[in-house]
Amino acid sequence: MSTKYKLDKNMTLGQFLKAHRLGEEESQKDFAEFLGISKQRLCDIEHDRFNISIKLAKSLAQRLDLPAEWVVKLALEKQLKDEKINLKVG
Repeated sequence: MSTKYKLDKNMTLGQFLKAHRLGEEESQKDFAEFLGISKQRLCDIEHDRFNISIKLAKSLAQRLDLPAEWVVKLALEKQLKDEKINLKVG
């Protein structure tokens, strides 16, 4: 599963993961298993219900063959947005 994507500037990590999963025609259960997380955690991430750690972001990036910096950036930007801090991660 190493598809290359162009990131929409407003896309969240959850939206990206869901789009990737659907593009690969994977069920949440199978995709969660591939990522090494529970189906419920994947569902929560896809629906932007909670923030993920940098460690988990790096792990997801590695499993998806994506740059860790890119996935961590999405995770951090969600946390900043949730705290109503108008700051972009460079």
